[in-house]
Amino acid sequence: MDAAAWDERYRGAELVWAAEPNRFVEQELTGLEPTGRVLDLAAGEGRNAVWLAKLGWEVDAVDFSAVALEKAGRLAADRGARLHTVCADLTAWSAAEATYDLALIAYLHLPWQQMEHVLRQAARAVRPGGTLLLVGHAAANLRQGDGGPQDPRVLYTAEQVATVWRAYADIVRAETVQRLVTTPDGPRTALDTLVRAVRP
Repeated sequence: MDAAAWDERYRGAELVWAAEPNRFVEQELTGLEPTGRVLDLAAGEGRNAVWLAKLGWEVDAVDFSAVALEKAGRLAADRGARLHTVCADLTAWSAAEATYDLALIAYLHLPWQQMEHVLRQAARAVRPGGTLLLVGHAAANLRQGDGGPQDPRVLYTAEQVATVWRAYADIVRAETVQRLVTTPDGPRTALDTLVRAVRP
């Protein structure tokens, strides 16, 4: 889907996704001292960015959907949080190097060559001692899980992500995790890729 298609999807008054942060983002990042800058790539409507801003982080939320970022701004205002938004296509945008203390990528799915570019940009944007975190639909979810993209070309494994980030950071965690989801047919299990790394 391109930016116009995502704009259309986000155009409704209601949030497409929940207002609360992703469960794995919350679990992995709650213990970090919120004293620096965050780069949230593919921030969407801002659920994770706003949560991080409320904790005290200075957050730059980047997405190619202007409509999503407008909603992120409203969510931040409603919750008394400050958020800086950047409307940009991540396949053609880059952050200043060694600028951020945390880079987050949550449920960004692109063809692997483009995804690898974004992963490298995220790693370069984090300063020494900073954290990288990715959460996304796992490749195994296509056949063994529920929901998510149905195109194998935009899915990835933890090892694929970790292999890219090892050139820049120490891998703390790289695995497939389970996420319970509610469907019209009852509860189902989705499989997600989770990779956390720290730049030395």
